[in-house]
Amino acid sequence: MVAHVAGVFDEKLNEAIANSKILVVGAGGIGCEILKNLVLTGFPQIEIIDLDTIDVSNLNRQFLFHKEHVGKSKAQVARDSALSFNPNVNIVAHHDSVISNDYGVSYFKQFNIVLNALDNRVARNHVNRMCLAANVPLIETGTAGYAGQVELIKKGLTQCYECQPKAAQKTFPGCTIRNTPSEPIHCIVWAKHLFNQLFGEEDPDQDVSPDTADPEAAGEAGSSALTSETTSDGNIQRKSTRAWAAETNYDPEKLFIKLFHDDIRYLLSMENLWKKRRPPTPLSWDKLSGKDDPPAQHSGLPDQRVWSVAECVKVLTTSCKALAEDLKSRADGDHLVWDKDEKNAMDFVTACANIRAHIFNIPLKSRFEIKSMAGNIIPAIATANAIVAGLAVLRAQAILKDEIETCTSVYLRPKLNHRGQLFVPEKNGGELQEMITKINDSVNKRGIKVNVSMNKVMVFQRGKSMNECDIYIEALTPSNPKCYVCAPKPEVGLACNLKQLTLKDLNSALKDGLNMQAPDATVEGKGLVVLSSEPGETEHNNDKTLEELGLNDGCALMVDDFLQNYEVRVRLQHEDEEKNWRLVTDSDAPMPAPKENEKPTNGSNGEPKPGPSRPRHDSDSDMEIIEEDDDGEIIKPPKRRRTEISDEVVELC
Repeated sequence: MVAHVAGVFDEKLNEAIANSKILVVGAGGIGCEILKNLVLTGFPQIEIIDLDTIDVSNLNRQFLFHKEHVGKSKAQVARDSALSFNPNVNIVAHHDSVISNDYGVSYFKQFNIVLNALDNRVARNHVNRMCLAANVPLIETGTAGYAGQVELIKKGLTQCYECQPKAAQKTFPGCTIRNTPSEPIHCIVWAKHLFNQLFGEEDPDQDVSPDTADPEAAGEAGSSALTSETTSDGNIQRKSTRAWAAETNYDPEKLFIKLFHDDIRYLLSMENLWKKRRPPTPLSWDKLSGKDDPPAQHSGLPDQRVWSVAECVKVLTTSCKALAEDLKSRADGDHLVWDKDEKNAMDFVTACANIRAHIFNIPLKSRFEIKSMAGNIIPAIATANAIVAGLAVLRAQAILKDEIETCTSVYLRPKLNHRGQLFVPEKNGGELQEMITKINDSVNKRGIKVNVSMNKVMVFQRGKSMNECDIYIEALTPSNPKCYVCAPKPEVGLACNLKQLTLKDLNSALKDGLNMQAPDATVEGKGLVVLSSEPGETEHNNDKTLEELGLNDGCALMVDDFLQNYEVRVRLQHEDEEKNWRLVTDSDAPMPAPKENEKPTNGSNGEPKPGPSRPRHDSDSDMEIIEEDDDGEIIKPPKRRRTEISDEVVELC
C-alpha cells in the first residue's frame, strides 16, 4: 500500500487518511477504480452503495468483476475483490438505492468525503442535496468515451451539481416512431418496441402500429384512414399485436406482411403525412424471401458489416422462430426481456430496424452500430475511468490536507488541445495560474511576489506586507445565486393552468421537476397545508384543481422535503395555454416538464430533470470540454458540463 511506504505522504496526510471515513456512490467503471485507489492508498473506513447487478458487458472494463460474478451485486463483489488488495480495510457494501430513506442527512454526516461515480441524474441530484444538507464535500466524476471530468462540490464554496441545468434529453414523439421515422434511431426504437409487443412485457405506450391519432394525418384521405373500421388486411392492426401474433403462431411471413407491407400501405392512405415527405415503400415478402444477395466485400468484423434487406429478412425469420420457441417454453404470463447481449433478441431488433429503415429511405446500420444505439451505450474506455478515478482520489487527499481551494475542476480531453494539454483545469482556475505568472513577470524586478489564498490573489513585498491588491480571481466557481437548490433562499416558478392542474399533478411536478422525494406544501403567509407527504392527509383533494383549492396566479407555496432537508419557495404562474407544467427561474428560459417519469434508482440510466438556471445544449455524449482562451482577460466562470449515460425516451403525441 502507498500509505505504508515511508515518505510518500507527509505525517499530517497519513493521520488524516487514517482518521477518515469515505462514501463511494456507484460501483461501475469509475467506482471500481476509485475503490481500488482508496484501498491501496490506505483509507481504512469505506462504504459503497450501488443497486445494480453485474452484466456481461461490464467485464471488459470493470476489472473487479469476473465471469462468475454476472448477476451478482456490484457493491458486494467490488467489496470482496477490493479486500484482496488490502484486507486491513473495513469496507461496508450496500446493495441498495442511494435514494432510499435509509440514507438520509444523518447518514451522510458521518463521512469526511463523498465520491460520486453514478450514471444517472436523479441519483446525482439526490446525493448533491444530501451533501449540501450535511455540509460534506462531494467529488463528482464522469466519463464519456475518452473524455471525462472531476469536480468538487462544497456548500458555500463552489457550484452545486444543480447550479447549471442539464440539456433536455433527446425524445422521440410517438407519432414519429410509428408514422414518420426519419433517422436510424427512430427505427431502432420502433424495433425494440416491437420486440416487447411480441415477446416482452406489453406496454400500450409502445404500440408499433400506425398512429391514427396523429394530428398531421388530418384531411380527407387522412380522416378516412383514421376512421376506417377495416383495411385490406382484414383489420389486423386493430387487434393487440401480441394476440394477433399468437394467433398466427408467430409466423415470420405473416408478421412481415403485416408490419412491412399492410401497415405501410395504411400509412400511405394518410396522404397529408407525405405532402412534404418522401413516402415509404411497402415491401413484398415474395420478392425478398429466399433471395440470395452476393456477399458484400468487407474486411472488418462480421457485426460491422451492413446486412442487405434480403439478409435482414432471413435473420428476422430465424430469430423470430427462436424467440417464439423461447416464449412458448415459459410459464403462462411470463415474458422475455430484451437484452443487447442475447443473440436472437439483438438479431431481431437489427433486422426489423433495418427493414423499416429501408422502407422509409433511411440509411441502414450494422449490427454493431445498432447494438450501441439500442443498448444506449456510450463507449466506455477503461483508461478514461482510471484517469478520472485517480484524479478524484487526489482531490480527496487535497481536501484532507486542508487544501480544498486547490480543487478546481479538471477536464480530461479526448486528445491534446491547442496548448498540448490532455488535462485541462477549470477555465478560471487556469486563468488564475496564468495571471499569477504574468504578475510575477511584471513585478519581479521590484522585489514583489504573488501568493494565492482562498479565492484571492494577494500581493506581498519581500519582508513587508502590503495592502490587498485590487486583483481578484476566483479559483473555484461560486454557486449560482439563483440556484433553487443551494441559494440562500431557493425560489422557482411553476407555470401551469391553475384551472386544469390538479393537486396530484402538482405532486408529480415537485417530484419530477424538482427531484423531491416527499414534498409538503403550505401557502406562504397562511400556513394552510395544501400537500402533505403523510398518507391520508391531503389525498382526498388529489383530483381537485389548484384553482378549486383556492390557489391563484402569483400565489407562493413553501415546499419542503424532510428527507432531503430541502426547502424551496414555489411561485404559481397561471397560463391559459399551458397544457402541463414547466419550471421557470428568474431571468431564465422556462424549463419544460419531462414527458416520462424516471424510476429513482441508483446505477441505472435516467431521464434528465430540468435544471435551475440557464439552459444549455449538450452534445450527443452529454459532455462538453471547456476550451481556454489565449488571451489573459478575466472572464465569467464557465458553464460546466457533466457526463452521464442517458436512455432514449419516447414521447406520446
